Amino acid sequence: MVSLTDLWLAIVLAAVGVFVASSLVHMVIGWHKADYKNLPGEDAIGEAMRAQSVPPGRYMIPCADSYAEAQTPEMIAKFESGPVAFLSVLPNGMPGMGKALLQWFLYTLLVGVFIAYIATLSLKAGAEYMHVFRVTGTVAVMVYAVPRIVDSIWNGIDWSITARYLADGVIYGLVSAGVFSWQWPAAAA
Repeated sequence: MVSLTDLWLAIVLAAVGVFVASSLVHMVIGWHKADYKNLPGEDAIGEAMRAQSVPPGRYMIPCADSYAEAQTPEMIAKFESGPVAFLSVLPNGMPGMGKALLQWFLYTLLVGVFIAYIATLSLKAGAEYMHVFRVTGTVAVMVYAVPRIVDSIWNGIDWSITARYLADGVIYGLVSAGVFSWQWPAAAA
């Protein structure tokens, strides 16, 4: 039987591998540069938001307080005349990359723990490399890639952006699977 403690090194190395892969994807390859666009009238919109003292949070424009309100002629007219938007407002100041990178690394560690946990339930010590690869890779892709689809379904994110994040998730899944397969414990002698 393989335990989580047997896989601590695989968890850490998979997290480091995914962190490095994501750094390469975002900083070297740069295929996410087109994910955000400049908002026409950005200065005027920013000034209007500052005048309203909009606090950090997630907003929808227009936003109905209930399903019943969403069905009123006034609200329907707002939706039809547009714009219809989802907006995330962050705290003022430069976004803290250090904090975000630390949180991302901690997330990759958490994903590694879940990969390891599921692998310990389904694989024995000495399992074949490709069997470990398939199980751990499937779990990793499910965690890193599949949830991004929801962004396009519910939040209107362009499918081409989601496709790039799906590709990222597959890369992270392959890295994780390779590390777990390489570090998988041998069968007891």
